[in-house]
Amino acid sequence: MPIRKMKESSEQHLVIKTHLQNTANPVQKAPKTGQNGKGPPTPEPQNPKTQNQTSPPTKNRGRRRGRGGRKSDQGDVFMRPSSRHCTVAHIPASPNLAGGGALVSSTTNESLENGGNSCAMEMGFPTSSKSLSFAPRPGYGQAGIKCVVKANHFFAELPDKDLNHYDVCIAPEVTSRVVNRAIMAELVRLYRESDLGMRLPAFDGRKSLYTAGELPFVWKEFNIKLTDEEERIDGRKREREYKVVIKFVARANMYHLSQFLAGKCADAPQEALQILDIVLRELSSKRYCPIGRSFFSPNIRTPQRLGEGLESWCGFYQSIRPTQMGLSLNIDMASAAFIEPLPVIEFVAQLLGKDVLSRTLSDADRVKIKKALRGVKVEVTHRGSVRRKYRVSGLTSQPTRELVFPVDENSTMKSVIEYFQEMYGFTIQHGHLPCLQVGGNQKKANYLPMEACKIVEGQRYTKRLNEKQITALLKVTCQRPRDRENDILQTVQQNAYDQDPYANEFGIKISEKLASVEARILPAPWLKYHETGKEKNCLPQVGQWNMMNKKMINGMTVSRWACINFSRSVQESVARGFCSELGQMCQVSGMEFNPEPVIPIYNARPEQVEKALKHVYHASMNKTKGKELELLLAILPDNNGSLYGDIKRICETDLGLISQCCLTKHVFKISKQYLANVSLKINVKMGGRNTVLLDAISCRIPLVSDIPTIIFGADVTHPENGEDTSPSIAAVVASQDWPEVTKYAGLVCAQAHRQELIQDLYKTWQDPVRGTVSGGMIRDLLVSFRKATGQKPLRIIFYRDGVSEGQFYQVLLYELDAIRKACASLEPNYQPPVTFIVVQKRHHTRLFANNHRDRSSVDKSGNILPGTVVDTKICHPTEFDFYLCSHAGIQGTSRPAHYHVLWDENNFTPDGIQSLTNNLCYTYARCTRSVSVVPPAYYAHLAAFRARFYMEPDLQDNSSIGHAAKGTRAAGESGVRPLPALKENVKRVMFYC
Repeated sequence: MPIRKMKESSEQHLVIKTHLQNTANPVQKAPKTGQNGKGPPTPEPQNPKTQNQTSPPTKNRGRRRGRGGRKSDQGDVFMRPSSRHCTVAHIPASPNLAGGGALVSSTTNESLENGGNSCAMEMGFPTSSKSLSFAPRPGYGQAGIKCVVKANHFFAELPDKDLNHYDVCIAPEVTSRVVNRAIMAELVRLYRESDLGMRLPAFDGRKSLYTAGELPFVWKEFNIKLTDEEERIDGRKREREYKVVIKFVARANMYHLSQFLAGKCADAPQEALQILDIVLRELSSKRYCPIGRSFFSPNIRTPQRLGEGLESWCGFYQSIRPTQMGLSLNIDMASAAFIEPLPVIEFVAQLLGKDVLSRTLSDADRVKIKKALRGVKVEVTHRGSVRRKYRVSGLTSQPTRELVFPVDENSTMKSVIEYFQEMYGFTIQHGHLPCLQVGGNQKKANYLPMEACKIVEGQRYTKRLNEKQITALLKVTCQRPRDRENDILQTVQQNAYDQDPYANEFGIKISEKLASVEARILPAPWLKYHETGKEKNCLPQVGQWNMMNKKMINGMTVSRWACINFSRSVQESVARGFCSELGQMCQVSGMEFNPEPVIPIYNARPEQVEKALKHVYHASMNKTKGKELELLLAILPDNNGSLYGDIKRICETDLGLISQCCLTKHVFKISKQYLANVSLKINVKMGGRNTVLLDAISCRIPLVSDIPTIIFGADVTHPENGEDTSPSIAAVVASQDWPEVTKYAGLVCAQAHRQELIQDLYKTWQDPVRGTVSGGMIRDLLVSFRKATGQKPLRIIFYRDGVSEGQFYQVLLYELDAIRKACASLEPNYQPPVTFIVVQKRHHTRLFANNHRDRSSVDKSGNILPGTVVDTKICHPTEFDFYLCSHAGIQGTSRPAHYHVLWDENNFTPDGIQSLTNNLCYTYARCTRSVSVVPPAYYAHLAAFRARFYMEPDLQDNSSIGHAAKGTRAAGESGVRPLPALKENVKRVMFYC
């Protein structure tokens, strides 16, 4: 849950107040469009008032000042001017702009220069984040066909009891939650009826204890003895003694929570919500294996083998959420990979995929085993009922039969085989295998033979899964909506919250019915294609359409191209045939495509990738007398390791080439659908447009078509688990055409490991000649929009992906500030109004059809229809959020995207932002389907993912080029090696598609 109150920030952020947020602009209603499916709506003339409007008056504007970071490349600009369809007040060109200087001044309603008192009055210049409040919900959407859906939210009745918080201090200190819980369980068992006054407390496993009603004391000390089942001294179980101090901290305010849920106050009482969450997790924490907010067990459903010693466990996710209907318990099915509790020798055989009992292990085998077992808990099997557990720290380099160790202070040596025989009467059978090294003590080596160990049950596998394992796990998790709904209901019944002693103690009642929610199905937008095609306009049906009888609205020309074949199994004639078919498909789709390559198809080996690419590049340049190659086609083996990443890195950061890679299996198969999709990708990579919204070119999109509007998408991707030094990568894309809003230029940068705030949105640095210079991704993209369209953006819509609720405040504070500073650096009183929307896909809300048998209310996969939007009941009590399922399901249960409008100076109506978001989902360039996430956010994700390939190969790694490197701490102010710069011609187009 988001932390509503933040501590005073050490750096003073200038934050705009929102008291007058939704009163500044009149709500603009969208003109009606013909959506009956009989034909496209006819263009209506623009309102003459909006034609001359420059910037909508807003109360929330102000100039920002601040310091930034390092320099990034500037000039990522679309050079092709876009055709103008809508007229706005003419903005004269500025002589400074060509060099990336200031944007031109426009008439604004108030002066924001030094003497502008209005700025100081309206902004208030608060010195902390406490004055920042998220955009309130301006009402509810009305557009679309009304329907009812079910959501996996279960109403939770609020307790009428006081909830008390106590601090727990255990000495000696224990780091394991499991042990802490065991200590507290023993304390409750011994003292519940006496010292605890019959209370049944809930414990978070660390430092906090919660009760319904007060305990009979404010402070008390207890002594608790715990027997260790694993350790024995002379055959007796070992006892440990702990001192537990319980001290009263505070009483949670349930009235505050009920006021918040009723929408009467804006701040969520975090502590009350946290207590209720812990109470409802208490019983499941004892029954199942808790991981994050989910619980897993091999008993919920039979574990399925994933291969290489892993298995999938089923479980459920559980979280308490404040919603408009009151408190809601969100329950969803979950699956995760666990290490199979096998004898270690069996695990190793599965991991290596071969018999290890009769063969010696190679060095590569040892490395693989060591990597897989490091940190894994094992239990010994050679001591009868004593199953002591150890954590594996490594693997011996010698086989067991050669291992000796000192048994006394005189350094008397004994072999491991002798020791186990004499001490435990255990004969080691497989002396050729190495031993496990266990325990953390480096000086004193502890050796355990593999055959005397078994993996402890219930250990989640956190490293990366391979392709086969991912496929196997997806098979388990991919459930049709009806099956998932039934499993969720079954989970709620099995959890029997009405019989949960903790829920009863605290007076929490949970409904066993899925929440019924009013929803609306938004209409699909009309799409515009080229006038020369048979079908000039298209109305998608159930979230999809095709390119039959249609031509791209802006088809590009490819006159100079080459092909490089890295696949041994593809003969030259096959490659030629494929290129010819692809060229014809591009031609049919509306592009101009030269049937002949500049040079003959070039065959190359994957390990010679750089040499081959440079050869083709230079040979083509020689043939065309210095003219640039426009497109490089590359045929890749199906399993190509690092080859794909190497090609993209070399082409986009070194040679300045646009490339399109195709796998061998597609080259042999040559399906029309595949070729059509590839031609869509090639066209946008060349700078074209495949389709545009008819409403966009008819200037009928509220709060987009009236004045020049730029739409940003931003995302940060973090390295996978286990990568503890690799940098995170931020990507920002921005629309470069208006009014079409279809083309997006993208910029990427590396930043500190797991840093979520985008560091390079705005920055300044000192230049010896020019003094203080401003830059950063927002500024560069604003300048490139101005160059591409001839207009400066007078409105900003910013879709931000990948932010969890707990980070909403920090991200909004920091990134809105950066947007402000970037704008102000271009021109003193340039502050276009900003709408900042967080897009979330990693949530657990699922929507189901009210009646699965009603074919008219579901798509082919049994999911709810594309365009389904929900902004009531299961949404936030006061804030401006909505769930939108914009795509048609293919398999499994569709996950709606959750959009949270954190800041809105453009005063969008609910219908306005919901329809805009839904309509944009039909403009995704790579396919003829509406997508599940708004395209600017999707493109930012693709660009960030692409940039992982740009990280230079580790210099210590002398193997083949292209293994993604770990970030180094050497270069750059932030200690992260900057990514190599994208070439100018690459920056200008949608290279990441």
